[in-house]
Amino acid sequence: MVIFRVPAVVSLLLLSSYIKKKLPIKYQEIVEATSQKYNLDKYFIYAVISTESSFRENVESHAGAKGLMQVLPGTAVWLNKKYSLNLDTENLFDPKTNIEFGCCYLSFLIQSFENLETVCAAYNAGPGNVDEWLTKYSSDGKTLDKIPYKETEKYVKRVMTRYEIYKDLYN
Repeated sequence: MVIFRVPAVVSLLLLSSYIKKKLPIKYQEIVEATSQKYNLDKYFIYAVISTESSFRENVESHAGAKGLMQVLPGTAVWLNKKYSLNLDTENLFDPKTNIEFGCCYLSFLIQSFENLETVCAAYNAGPGNVDEWLTKYSSDGKTLDKIPYKETEKYVKRVMTRYEIYKDLYN
């Protein structure tokens, strides 16, 4: 019996190809331009989009969040007023509009919370919840030592893991 060994390089290429299919780069022009506009890491945006919608632009959550970055209509209205974005809040399934709102919101959250894991928690559970959690579950006032919502805890881990993979795979 003949046993064929696949060289390690070939194995790594196959694995890399498989991961790229699972974690693709899509909407590259929009993501790169918008991430630059808001001074965000594009790989972080890809990780959020991948986690939120798996790059499906017409998806809507049970809570009413819409599009690639799962933006709530109320959040879009608030962002439009706060930052004078003049975007169509009824058009959240449009990739450019959705990514603009999502990046603007992430930029706001980063200014508010600084720590990316805390920002992810706020993106998922809302900044009000995270403000409360920081008073109860933080040793430094910035980093959450515990996330009391299991869904949010899993969400943060998924985004941060994907973020690291995107950086390693595409950088």
